[in-house]
Amino acid sequence: MLDIKYVRENKEKVEENIRKKFQEEKLPLVEEVIELDKKIRELKAKGDTLRQERNATSDEIGALFREKKVDEANTKKQRVVEINNQLETIEKEENELSEELKSKMMVIPNIMDDSVPIGKDDSENVEIEKFGEPVVPDYEIPYHADICEALNGLDKESAGRTSGNGFYYLMGDIARLHSAMLSYARDFMIDKGFNYCVPPFMIRSDVVTGVMSFAEMDAMMYKIENEDLYLIGTSEHSMIGKFKGQIVKEEELPIALTSYSPCFRKEVGSHGLEERGLYRVHQFEKQEMVVLCKPEEAMDWYNKMWQFTVEFFRSLDVPVRTLECCSGDLADLKVKSCDVEAWSPRQKKYFEVGSCSTLGDAQARRLGIRAKGENGNYLVSTLNNTVAASPRGMIAVIENNVNEDGSVKIPKALQPYMGGKETIKVK
Repeated sequence: MLDIKYVRENKEKVEENIRKKFQEEKLPLVEEVIELDKKIRELKAKGDTLRQERNATSDEIGALFREKKVDEANTKKQRVVEINNQLETIEKEENELSEELKSKMMVIPNIMDDSVPIGKDDSENVEIEKFGEPVVPDYEIPYHADICEALNGLDKESAGRTSGNGFYYLMGDIARLHSAMLSYARDFMIDKGFNYCVPPFMIRSDVVTGVMSFAEMDAMMYKIENEDLYLIGTSEHSMIGKFKGQIVKEEELPIALTSYSPCFRKEVGSHGLEERGLYRVHQFEKQEMVVLCKPEEAMDWYNKMWQFTVEFFRSLDVPVRTLECCSGDLADLKVKSCDVEAWSPRQKKYFEVGSCSTLGDAQARRLGIRAKGENGNYLVSTLNNTVAASPRGMIAVIENNVNEDGSVKIPKALQPYMGGKETIKVK
């Protein structure tokens, strides 16, 4: 969410930013919030004037009583009653307009970084760099679900009976590989100096609206019936919410956290092979990284964070590339974002395994997260990035390490988490 003062003083820039995101339907909001802000400021000024009059009148009343001028004092008291009634009306209107202003401001997108490429949707995202040589072996690679089933590692039929489409049972060594990836991801980030955390897996609505846009919330989140609680779609939601309403000491920045959680998402639009496999599911597990820092340090952290994900997958012998998200594919709270995509030798193309974003002070403003510096308090910048999400990340490992006989070679980095096992063999 932007600062209303910024919108007021940079109207043209805010409107141009909306056009670059191809959200012209939001353009009227800019004029509307500026007008609302004007009315609110006028009401505040009127209220301040009335309060000054009330204070002065109250002082006069005391003096009049001391001088035995009772009738004049009672007349003044009636004026105080009138002022209080006026203030009650003004404060009610001010509160209503402030709520309307906030709801509109939360829909206006954050100002993108100048480096973000302009494009309408994800088809216009821009490849930045490739890491590792994408290889297609001279034998056919089966669909990942078929590989897992041949290794007695996947049971979606039973999950369909218990839970429906989009759920799964992982079994045996495939389940172990899934857990190994997450354990390795945890230790990988701890070695990078991040503090490990396991957060709550449910959060309240005021935290949800603090960390994401309404459109994302409706598309992603599962609500707990008759409770003000939502299942998290990523641990970033809990981790940023941890600091809601807090003032952190500047010397504590940056705060670098890595968190594990299960994640729950509606994943509207899942179809075809994706339903049969593990690529698009309603439940998965993830190791995340979250950083709170000074605004001037945010872009340096952004570049470090996506590079950590690249390094992680390269340590598992998975070729990856980074893809810059264009303006039309950038969520409203984000300043800049890139995806890390893994090579699929079966599909002969890359697919997303992680996403890194810097959000400026948007989340901090919504949640009231500030740092206390020498020159006063200021809003921190927040960033988040996927270390590894499984089973999607596991698909990349399996496809890039499957042998012609259907067995799967376990990357050396994961072998200690698999009891030293080097290969998952066909039973």
